[in-house]
Amino acid sequence: MIPFNKPYLTGNETTYIEDAVSRGKISGNGYYTQKCQHFFEDRFNFKKALLTTSCTDALEMCSMLANIEQGDEVIVPSFTFVSTALAFVRQGAVIKFADSCGDNPNIDANKIEELITQRTKAIVVVHYAGVACNMDSIMALANRYNLIVIEDAAQAICSNYKGKPLGSIGHLSTFSFHETKNIISGEGGLLVINDDRFVDRAEILWEKGTNRAEFFRGNINKYGWVDTGSSFLPSDIIAAFLWAQLENIDTIQKKRLEHWYFYHSELTEWAKSKDIKLMAQPNEETNNGHMFYILCQSQNQRQEIINHLRDNDILAVFHYISLHSSKYYKDKHDGRILENSDKFTERLLRLPMFFELNPAEVTRVLKTFSI
Repeated sequence: MIPFNKPYLTGNETTYIEDAVSRGKISGNGYYTQKCQHFFEDRFNFKKALLTTSCTDALEMCSMLANIEQGDEVIVPSFTFVSTALAFVRQGAVIKFADSCGDNPNIDANKIEELITQRTKAIVVVHYAGVACNMDSIMALANRYNLIVIEDAAQAICSNYKGKPLGSIGHLSTFSFHETKNIISGEGGLLVINDDRFVDRAEILWEKGTNRAEFFRGNINKYGWVDTGSSFLPSDIIAAFLWAQLENIDTIQKKRLEHWYFYHSELTEWAKSKDIKLMAQPNEETNNGHMFYILCQSQNQRQEIINHLRDNDILAVFHYISLHSSKYYKDKHDGRILENSDKFTERLLRLPMFFELNPAEVTRVLKTFSI
């Protein structure tokens, strides 16, 4: 069976974990935590980077930093993972779901302004499959209405928008290192702060509402409880695992992109013959090889392809169910029809994509399509 995903280990993960243990500090904010955070700040020009236990936790920190309160409105794409909305629902926000673009699952920047009211506090964008949203338009809207922009860049490590790394454009951003992502630590995430007004408080929220990080830097002679927060920082063992991945980030990205372009080139004619659309790559963005998807003509056609691939020991999967139609939120949604989000829910199909997918396996997947 060719799986949909297989976590890749570089070989140094356990070596660095052993080193972290030998250093005598395996709780949060240790040696490897700081190495990883400096890596992200230096490579991607992030103002401040804080490792978290998950991307969900990083989004919850964004919600707290944005001072989301009961009744505040937050604009969120409907075609996304539940955490994108959940982090703000937990603070009491009313979610205003936005539709996807017609040609890709990202939030349609042209449909955001009509959702803005006096109670709107933030816009959350998701760079689906590592492809950038229209950040120029979104940031212009945010500036016009004094809103906070949060980039959910869970899938977007090493992707860019007009020369800028994704995650460096919004006021706040988040990344995921879940085992299904390009760079992994099993579970894990990152909060990025690009706006000076959030830097100091982010570190306090990260440390359970205390100024403990300042204390360990020697900036104060004692620390105490000064704000709300939680234990958002991961163990240094997780950071040690992540460091082994970051050391190999260019190798990992190169291999995944090879798979992506092989899929695209070899499936082009087949897709035309079946009236199926392949994942597009707009000129303004760079590809990070996170996933390769096709857009079927119908839900039935997608299921037929899934079944055909499974019969040939290949696992392909669909993705999100639009959040506005979820069991939890459908009674809270304002009733607008989000046809593009529903289209991707019913017709998008993801093909196997992981580092150790070898050329023979990719060829096998491709040949199966022609049977």
